[in-house]
Amino acid sequence: MTQSIMHILQLEDVPIFQQLQIEEALLRADDRNWCIVNYGSPRAIVMGISGKFDELVCKNKITQDPIQVIRRFSGGGTVVIDENTCFITFICNTSFIPIKPFPVHVMQWTEQFYRPLFNTELFAIKENDYVLGDYKFGGNAQSICKNRWLHHSSILWDYSSENMEYLLLPKKIPNYRSERAHTEFLCKIKDYWPEKSQFRKDFLNQLQTKFKTRTVKKEEIEVILKAPHRKATVLM
Repeated sequence: MTQSIMHILQLEDVPIFQQLQIEEALLRADDRNWCIVNYGSPRAIVMGISGKFDELVCKNKITQDPIQVIRRFSGGGTVVIDENTCFITFICNTSFIPIKPFPVHVMQWTEQFYRPLFNTELFAIKENDYVLGDYKFGGNAQSICKNRWLHHSSILWDYSSENMEYLLLPKKIPNYRSERAHTEFLCKIKDYWPEKSQFRKDFLNQLQTKFKTRTVKKEEIEVILKAPHRKATVLM
């Protein structure tokens, strides 16, 4: 019965390192379907599991103004996040959503899910990014197990141009970016919603329209965090 329900875990001000630990535990040590929403995480840099620090992070900036650096358990690129980043994660069994468990199919499914929420022709997926026109507002990464997949997104409600100075231009960039600097490449969804709380409300309404849902409190998953499972999220 629980495998036919989308379980919702709403977090507030939870550091991204702790959120990633929760996600990894729910992916590997639980068999339910999840949507995790988190707002208010303190500033940090988050790298994909195969990211190379020297190629992605500006050493001079981090020496001048130290910031936590995390290597997450999923693939994807490097992001700098802060209190104005919205995190949304889906963890689903392949039997729950009828798509093939490959990144391209997961991205296509999320595009269909988000499109009514944004309700503008500007919204699209371009090379694994969520964009409005030619401007990125959301980065994505996946982790796929045998019969289970995870898709997490960092969505820019707002961003600090100073924070973007921590990131170097990666060797591999999307074609549509055209070597634009971060501040010329990104946009903010606060220009499309009156309040952050309204975006959260609209997202949850969309979720409840698509699925039978159950809200779970953070205390209910403590036992899962303690269960034996692979732990690949680390501080650097």
